[in-house]
Amino acid sequence: MNKKFNILLFIGSMFILASILLGMKFLHVESLSAQIPIKTKINAPHIQKNNLEIPGKLIGRKEQIIRHIGYTVSYNEDWLIPNWVAYELTPQETYGQTPRAKDFMPDPDVIGHSATTEDYKRSGYDRGHMAPAADMKWSKQAMDECFYLSNICPQNNNLNGGDWKELEEKIRYWASTGDTLYIICGPLMAKTTQTIGANRVSVPAAFFKVILRKNANKIAAIAFMMPNRSGHKALNTYTMSVEDMEIISEMDFFKVLPDDIETAIESNYCEEDWNL
Repeated sequence: MNKKFNILLFIGSMFILASILLGMKFLHVESLSAQIPIKTKINAPHIQKNNLEIPGKLIGRKEQIIRHIGYTVSYNEDWLIPNWVAYELTPQETYGQTPRAKDFMPDPDVIGHSATTEDYKRSGYDRGHMAPAADMKWSKQAMDECFYLSNICPQNNNLNGGDWKELEEKIRYWASTGDTLYIICGPLMAKTTQTIGANRVSVPAAFFKVILRKNANKIAAIAFMMPNRSGHKALNTYTMSVEDMEIISEMDFFKVLPDDIETAIESNYCEEDWNL
């Protein structure tokens, strides 16, 4: 109960979010060191794709699930941004040649209110992709659809072109080496939320990415959290267990996995396995 209370306090303030991020990470690593080996290898060749990247149903938030060819989005009409965006990235998909699209547009599948491109103009925030365009080069349709505003959040320019971009590039590298990745990303919101534009698009306090990595012999998972502000740090500064991210985001990841495998990969991560 104390841990849950502390996490809720964390969400309440954009300005203390970064410091609590660091505290949670190092406290978690310290507590795990006495309980588990430094490296935990989980052999799971029998795990097959079965909507593995799709989180559990959200409680207390609006969501409309929209499936596009390259990603699935849980759209929040209150925020006018996604609750989460999820997709699979295979090694073959990292070698696509489709040129980057240019035009952002409202998602035609959204039912109800949507952001517009005008909301972002002169707002001081980038139109930050959740499922990045560079992961959608394997299909023109996938590329065009990733520019739907249901896949976009107001994002600090320095973050969008800096540490967030570096993480996106790292994810493509992991996939290009032969592993299939299952990625869920999205915003983390403060209790008092800034908005932009005439439609009052909500500005996240931070962003998360949760990644599951699977090949023929092994499965592993890791989570990242980055405050929505300027700064540059090593990627391992932002890491945490998927279990901790579930508490922060109030989401259930990789719920289709067998319980024993889900528990093992979500409670533990090893940075050396991810070359961080």
